Amino acid sequence: MLRKLTHTYFIAAMLACGLMACVPIEQQGSTATGGSAQTALRYEDYVYDESIQSVQTYLATGLPEEVLNPAVTSIAQQQPIVLEFDRLNARQQRLIVKLQHCDANWTPSTLNNTQFLYDFNEFIITDAQISVNTRIPYVHYRFAVPKVRISGNYLLIVQEEGGAPLLTQRIMVYENALVVAAKLGAPLGPGGRETRQPLEFNIMYPDYELVNPAMEVKTVVRQNYRWDNAKVISKPTFIHDAQRRLEYVFFEPKDQFQGLSEFRAFDTRSLNFRSIGVQSINLQASPVEVNLETGKNRQTMAYSQDPDINGMRIFGNKQFGNGDVNGDYTWVDFELEVASKAPGEVYIQGELTNWQPIEEARLIYDIERSVYSGRMLLKQGYYNYYFALQQAAATPLDASYFEGSHFATDNIYDILVYYRPPGTRADLLVGYEQLFFNRK
Repeated sequence: MLRKLTHTYFIAAMLACGLMACVPIEQQGSTATGGSAQTALRYEDYVYDESIQSVQTYLATGLPEEVLNPAVTSIAQQQPIVLEFDRLNARQQRLIVKLQHCDANWTPSTLNNTQFLYDFNEFIITDAQISVNTRIPYVHYRFAVPKVRISGNYLLIVQEEGGAPLLTQRIMVYENALVVAAKLGAPLGPGGRETRQPLEFNIMYPDYELVNPAMEVKTVVRQNYRWDNAKVISKPTFIHDAQRRLEYVFFEPKDQFQGLSEFRAFDTRSLNFRSIGVQSINLQASPVEVNLETGKNRQTMAYSQDPDINGMRIFGNKQFGNGDVNGDYTWVDFELEVASKAPGEVYIQGELTNWQPIEEARLIYDIERSVYSGRMLLKQGYYNYYFALQQAAATPLDASYFEGSHFATDNIYDILVYYRPPGTRADLLVGYEQLFFNRK
């Protein structure tokens, strides 16, 4: 019989008992699930089993910070998309990856495997390494996504052979059929609207036939490669048939992204000294305990130009060099000092939580100290994060409540353009562009 476990209880149980396999639990909102063959597949970035940690999917370029790239590649696929993750307290196992082609709204397309793949749709992960000299043992898996036949959205599904899914990840393959030209807008005026970042873009299609673009072209705009607050644009603002150009302009604040603030950061790549954001390290504890500096509410503070990596993370171990298998897992303790209890639940937010209000990232309020606190088990690395408020269940997280929002903040935007040609059964990703807003 399945039973609910909190993330902390699960990890403690694994450490105490030396479990060699994952523990199945019931699905709880955005928390992990596992075990049952009846597990519903989710067409999003999701972890179904709590033994799976530190998932990253990115375009491999061979550069030192390639993990900061989005999981987006051109149809030429000269550089592969790579998936990496750890499985804690488990033996090396035979894991399988499958691909599913999806429509623009991330529902399965009606294409069969041979229409979007060159190979049989079952790929074995052969690159698996056991951790070395770590207090929490794990197996590190790495998988390069094979080439596909057509552009569009793809869901990577990782599972044990014949078992339930362990994780799913979204990737995109685009073709340069269109030209996407984006630019920054200016602050729109009083009433707090200067805290948002206007974005305008045009789609030019001189050599590509778009039939009924008002209905058949869909665009998605993301901030810092996030899906939780991505904006889906169903039709262009203006269509210029003579110029073969679609124009997208946004006049309402709700259609623009909040700039927010530069991210908070901490660095645990070395446990021998205190680095950025770290207040103290307890090496006698197992796992090691890292206490971060207490955060302050930045809602009313002036903009501060601090360097960041836009909410992402880079794993590493400065002492041993190879963070893939030498990076240990530590308890990281977070604290946020507030004047009074917030009107809702408070969470850590960033790539470290997949931008979701997961239970292990929820902070508890200490009324005597006027502090929110919590801890997460995280692999050694350099991390960015926000404190965010959820005012009601199933509502989006609001980072601006604690972080403030500024037009001057450095953010990355990318634009995905989808089109379904007449008589076809799938949405193609026919254009892609990135824009660096206020890049420092």
